Amino acid sequence: MNPIISTEPPQPIKNSSLSVETFLGKRNSGNPIVDVRSPAEYAKGHIPGAVNMPLFTNEERAMIGTLYTKSGKEDALSRGLEIIGPKLKDFARQGLSLAENHEILVYCWRGGMRSSSMAWLFETIGCKASVLTGGYQSYRHFIHKYLSSSFNFIVIGGMTGSGKTEILVELDRMGYQVINLEKLASHKGSVFGAIGESGQPSTEQFENLLFENIARFDKKKLIFIEDESIAIGSVFLPKPFYERMLQCPLLNLVVPFEDRINRLVNLYAGANTEILNRALKKIEKRIGMENTRKAIDYIREHNFREAVFIVLRYYDKVYYKTMQRHHKEKKTITLELHNKAMTESIQQIIHDLNTNKLL
Repeated sequence: MNPIISTEPPQPIKNSSLSVETFLGKRNSGNPIVDVRSPAEYAKGHIPGAVNMPLFTNEERAMIGTLYTKSGKEDALSRGLEIIGPKLKDFARQGLSLAENHEILVYCWRGGMRSSSMAWLFETIGCKASVLTGGYQSYRHFIHKYLSSSFNFIVIGGMTGSGKTEILVELDRMGYQVINLEKLASHKGSVFGAIGESGQPSTEQFENLLFENIARFDKKKLIFIEDESIAIGSVFLPKPFYERMLQCPLLNLVVPFEDRINRLVNLYAGANTEILNRALKKIEKRIGMENTRKAIDYIREHNFREAVFIVLRYYDKVYYKTMQRHHKEKKTITLELHNKAMTESIQQIIHDLNTNKLL
């Protein structure tokens, strides 16, 4: 046995092991976070704001795992040290560039060898390093518990094109607590929801972003959130979180059909026609082959109003069924916003919520 190689992770000189809450508190105070897991682990989900500084590439991690299974811990550790050795200088340089105040936060999957090794290196070069107790796994347990809390939601509902997102943006600007699920999911919710958006995060990373958003709020105060299904594009809301939304009061916006058509035309008329047509094909069975053909013809002719008219009739039926299924027995405040400017709409929303003693 090579006496230089220990089967125990190196012990950081001064580093501390922190709970999730303390770890995130230090992050919020401006200390950088380093995620030392592989790029694939990081891509699947990570603490928002963390910089990926992987000890091993995806291929190296897989190879070491195989070696561990076939030859044992000592051989795997020896090979790991051989791989990491040439990278130490670059890790140290990156760490110093990140830790302007010479404090840095580190985590791996379980808070074990990988994070301890990197913390040891950072402290060797003069940085105070803190490791997340239990690693990223403990962070995920923590946020799942937090997202199961009894939040005080006001759910903003309304048929497609009612301007729910614009209402939320304005409420946020005015200082109210707002969660914009579609923004976090990078998707507007319908089959056309990916148009104009960047790629969606994984469901895991969406949950991380959702937690980071809502953790800033006062749980005792109202939180405005848009009425969504449990799936937003390819990502899913945590089930307890979604069930809490279903239990909370619904503010149902009623907006004239023409206003909704105008809003949707403005939103989608500039999109690539092939992308629009592919989206239409996804709901062909629901709106019918003839309606799909007509809508595609209207888009080709740049007659977006007629195309939107066809699709909107389908989505109105879907929303009505959803209201009957999920919101039939909950407290619902219906708010008619006929030809109102945004400021006037917001004033009416706040007035109605005060009248119903929800604010």
